[in-house]
Amino acid sequence: MGLFDTVKGALGQVEAAAVPALINAALAKTNLGDLNGLITQLQQGGLGPQVQSWLGSGQNLSVTADQLRAALGNEQVRQLAQHFGLPVDQALKMLSQHLPTVVDQASPKGTLQAAT
Repeated sequence: MGLFDTVKGALGQVEAAAVPALINAALAKTNLGDLNGLITQLQQGGLGPQVQSWLGSGQNLSVTADQLRAALGNEQVRQLAQHFGLPVDQALKMLSQHLPTVVDQASPKGTLQAAT
């Protein structure tokens, strides 16, 4: 049973409020380490404009599952999916849907705040 299943089971369905904790917990088990590590990898992988929009105060640019796969690489994606307890395609879909908001909420002043 993966983290996603644990949260899903505890809540009946994954609520939007649970997604940041789910993402942070999965990142902690990878060599990305945390949201800062993920952001750095995405910027280096060519998603700088999207990341900047999430960190800034304007509208968040969207990101696709394919863009995330290309920026993170197969091994990172596989690790994250494993820790989410989801197939790779579902993990990427979940990240593409929630990552812009998670980063936006974690960076109220334009920089990521330490996870609590």
